[in-house]
Amino acid sequence: MTDKVVFSVPWFDILERPVEGSASPYYVLRSCDYVCVLAARKDGSLLLVRQFRPPVGEETLELPSGHIEVGELPEVAARRELAEETGYAAEKFELLGTLNPDPGRLGNKLWCFYAGDATPVEPPGNREEGVQLILCEPCDIMRHIVQGKFNCGLHLSVVLLAALKGRLPAGLGIAQPR
Repeated sequence: MTDKVVFSVPWFDILERPVEGSASPYYVLRSCDYVCVLAARKDGSLLLVRQFRPPVGEETLELPSGHIEVGELPEVAARRELAEETGYAAEKFELLGTLNPDPGRLGNKLWCFYAGDATPVEPPGNREEGVQLILCEPCDIMRHIVQGKFNCGLHLSVVLLAALKGRLPAGLGIAQPR
């Protein structure tokens, strides 16, 4: 047996997936892989974005992120999303890891990147409408997390990966592995 698409919109499909030994099918949300970028300027400040998110009905504080287009490489998508959402670019993008966003419902991947030494794009390109750039000192990211202002679980995991890999300054309250 194979998956059957039971609902489809441009952003995702809902699949009915038969499960061996179960009388009921399992429903899976199929979506494109996505990227998330923790970017820092040369002065060390982090590039965050604020935007209204209809599913939660409020503005959120996040990292630049978005879907990987069909046929697009993850790093190319990360570069595109950083420029579109912040107006910044960086020469080097480091893959921090690839995560399963929600293995109980989703089959896609989250590609997590770090981009240091980000600089404004010249000439300024077309920024994504409704997305506001927020500069954040590294010491303030933990305060935003504790206060619940930076609370997207997927983006928290990118910050954790960056801290564990030494891409955030020491003393942020996250011990690096030995």
